Amino acid sequence: MEHDMYPSELTGTYTIDPAHSRFGFVARHAMVTKVRGSFPVVEATAHLDAADPAASTVRVTLDASGVDTGNPQRDGHLRTVDFLDAETHPHITFTSTGVKHVDEDAFEVTGRLTIRGVTREITIPLEFAGTAVDAQGFTRAGFEGSTVINRKDYGVSFNAVLETGGVMISEKITLEFDLSAVKNA
Repeated sequence: MEHDMYPSELTGTYTIDPAHSRFGFVARHAMVTKVRGSFPVVEATAHLDAADPAASTVRVTLDASGVDTGNPQRDGHLRTVDFLDAETHPHITFTSTGVKHVDEDAFEVTGRLTIRGVTREITIPLEFAGTAVDAQGFTRAGFEGSTVINRKDYGVSFNAVLETGGVMISEKITLEFDLSAVKNA
């Protein structure tokens, strides 16, 4: 059941705080371990409208060349044409096409995700973690969630076959979102 309203205190325009947010991913490596990484935020904004959730919008631009898995050699390879081709496609973008308030603290944000110049529609379930006033007097709203994409859908198809017959890198990638949004004054 889709709700028409969400908490009225959420209404407003927000800037995602990159220092307290994470746009991450998880890939399975060698079919047995998980490699986690994240991308720095170039720009991320949201406009939330409690009276008309469908009028809410989210826009995110991430720095593809800033990919960080904690391993400089791997990060360098991820920036190449084998994966993100960050020189040609420096940004990963998401632009919402719809926001639904699913239930009390659950939202679904549908939109266009562009990686390597390829755009596909995805839906991201997000949980509202609440609001708080920070030490500087700004209102913050927290959201978290994840969704799974197939990297081949975005032209990221590099792989290597293991001696066991498996593959080096999973096709399915989990995208993770831990967001702290600061309400604009």
